[in-house]
Amino acid sequence: MSENRVRYEKKDHVAHVTMDRPDVLNAMDRRMHAELAGIWDDVEADDDIRAVVLTGAGDRAFSVGQDLKERARLTEDGVEASTFGSAGQPGHPRLTDRFTLSKPVVARVHGYALGGGFELMLACDIAIVSEDAVFALPEVRLGLIAGAGGVFRLPRQLPQKVAMGYLLTGRRMDAATALRYGLVNEVVPFGELDRCVAEWTDSLVRAAPLSVRAIKEAALRSLDLPLEEAFKASYPWEERRRRSADATEGARAFAEKRDPIWTGR
Repeated sequence: MSENRVRYEKKDHVAHVTMDRPDVLNAMDRRMHAELAGIWDDVEADDDIRAVVLTGAGDRAFSVGQDLKERARLTEDGVEASTFGSAGQPGHPRLTDRFTLSKPVVARVHGYALGGGFELMLACDIAIVSEDAVFALPEVRLGLIAGAGGVFRLPRQLPQKVAMGYLLTGRRMDAATALRYGLVNEVVPFGELDRCVAEWTDSLVRAAPLSVRAIKEAALRSLDLPLEEAFKASYPWEERRRRSADATEGARAFAEKRDPIWTGR
């Protein structure tokens, strides 16, 4: 029982986070959530990291969500079932309700992304998926609820009736349908998945890191604000970017006909 549930690697300003339980299709147990919490803390604290790739090990699944066998054991032991969010549970706040993570997260999805796995993808900023990807929130068929944000994010990211159809029936969605509705950024053959993800992370790493963080913060925090209020709201990362050396470096580099050198300061 000493093996980690998650692999975490850093290279060239990109953090690679891999859910590593391929024998159970990367089902997420309490131990995996605890490991992921430490990783997200490190991602936010390490200014050398400019982008994150989240994926699942093996070639069959991104993640099928909650480890239901563990959930059954916990129920037998008298552990109360959870509802919305992760408060009071291992790994809190999880990515699905960690609303202050300022680094962009790219979901690299193949095979099954079901339940909590689908909710993880919905919580990411960019999603690159293989043609074999399958999405669903099957909780309604199990007497459960998509409490890791599925009931909230899907109606925000799809037309309402389309979202309700998937939420209330647990029906599956293929990759082509997800692309048609704008749930994902690109769909590629499995053999091209890593190349496509690398193209996106390369673009993110080339961008000014403080601008990326400020844009993510402002875009997500203002979603439910009236437009006039969005302009007047306070965004801490934008205040930091506005007063940074990077804020003048871009224009200077353009004038000098050279590539900018970002310091994140």
